[in-house]
Amino acid sequence: MGIAAALIATGIGIGALGSHALRAVLSPRQTEALATAVEYQLLNALGLLLLGLLMKNTVVTGLRGIALALMAGIACFSGGIYLMLAGAPSLLGLVTPVGGVLLIGAWSALAWQLLKFSAIRND
Repeated sequence: MGIAAALIATGIGIGALGSHALRAVLSPRQTEALATAVEYQLLNALGLLLLGLLMKNTVVTGLRGIALALMAGIACFSGGIYLMLAGAPSLLGLVTPVGGVLLIGAWSALAWQLLKFSAIRND
């Protein structure tokens, strides 16, 4: 949950930086990409925070792996965009779609585990 809070704090900071200091430096397309990266970081970090609470209060299995996949997904997706906007070689942009796949996989795995847990409890 501490990592989730740190991701939220840095997402807000990067978003503020992009809205103010970088607006004159970034093209409209780059500003849009930055906004997408910040939005995904914040949304998934909030989910990670909720996942941490779920880990503390339920016996649903596999949550630690899902949390790790979410963290890796945020790092690859949002981090990949941040690096590209900072001038990293374009080859590094390949981590962004990997991050998207990790995020989709993590949320799908969480849905599966919660549905499975719900079915077990309702038997």
